[in-house]
Amino acid sequence: MTLELEGPHGTITVTDSVLLRIATRAAEGVDGVRVRRKRSVDAVARVVRLELSAARGEPLTAQGERVQEAVAAALEQTCALDATVEVAFEELR
Repeated sequence: MTLELEGPHGTITVTDSVLLRIATRAAEGVDGVRVRRKRSVDAVARVVRLELSAARGEPLTAQGERVQEAVAAALEQTCALDATVEVAFEELR
């Protein structure tokens, strides 16, 4: 799937791999979080799924919420995509 944005001068196509890169960078911008696996982006359903690794010391719920907010904001700012962000913690370091 790809995201197609219609503008006054034509169409812009953003592939899922680009959307995943945007989501990954935003997620890894949160202190103590690394993306273990880039699961998927569904531009049509507007859902991003990431598997994460987290540092010890902070509640996972707080880290997960910060990741969700960061990824959603990045996708909104760069692609005007209002997405749901699903995260799963797979590793604690």
